[in-house]
Amino acid sequence: MTTPTVTAGVAPPVPGLADVHGLRLDERVAVRYPELPPQERRGADALLEHFGDLATYTAAELATLAGVSKATMSRLFRDLGFEDFTQVRDHVRGLRQHGLPVVLGDAPDLDAHAATEAAAVRAAVTGLAAHLDAVADLLAHAPRVLVVGLRSSYPVALHLRQQLTQVRPHVTLLPQPGQSWSEDVVDLSPQDAVVLVAFRRRPPGVRALAERLRAGGTPVVLLADPTAQALAAYATWWLECPVQARGAFDSYAAASSVVAALADAVLARRGRTGEQRVAAIDSAYRTLGEVEAR
Repeated sequence: MTTPTVTAGVAPPVPGLADVHGLRLDERVAVRYPELPPQERRGADALLEHFGDLATYTAAELATLAGVSKATMSRLFRDLGFEDFTQVRDHVRGLRQHGLPVVLGDAPDLDAHAATEAAAVRAAVTGLAAHLDAVADLLAHAPRVLVVGLRSSYPVALHLRQQLTQVRPHVTLLPQPGQSWSEDVVDLSPQDAVVLVAFRRRPPGVRALAERLRAGGTPVVLLADPTAQALAAYATWWLECPVQARGAFDSYAAASSVVAALADAVLARRGRTGEQRVAAIDSAYRTLGEVEAR
């Protein structure tokens, strides 16, 4: 009889069960669930119920929560394609590194949180220094600037557009609500500029957009986290902003800091024209009553 080959660190497929290697934990449960014995189903229910904070438990604690034995949980892990619970935890941590909100610890340590944020801001600003002059010159003097952001990137893109439009005209945010972006990018020229805000968990269309902009010769400033390596091949400049935080959700503190520094640099390059625009907008605020009176 031929002995099946087992790759190190990966449990062999369980006879009679569909192969689920390469799937996310919750997807593995969904595929295997109909074939699991009743006790293992209870364990699977516990995994799904605590999916968001799974890494904070031990295998014994999960067994208790499910009302099953530790041996049952061990069989379940193997049926899901893992050797043991350590692999399950590593799998969940890997999901977090790709942006999936997963709790990796107990109550947040605010001092550690602040230290992590400060380190991320420092890293992003250090990276910005190498490109600041070229990017600020582009955004200050290009005839048109398009700022593009989807999903979690949209708030950062919105903030950048709001800052830039204070100091220069013709800054457009894409996509507009309910709209596509093809109508706005088709007329771009090599003299215009695009800021592509593209943090992880990006829609696939972002890469197609980057490819088109590169082919058309339009300068692209990519504002993104370290997972954007593939996109960076199509960008003129990549402003790398870490988003990995200690908690379940990504942090955009570094990105906001880069936006502020970049807007300051653009204002400086707009000179008197930029200052006059700032003053005119401030006057309009007061005339229209859009902001609180000082």
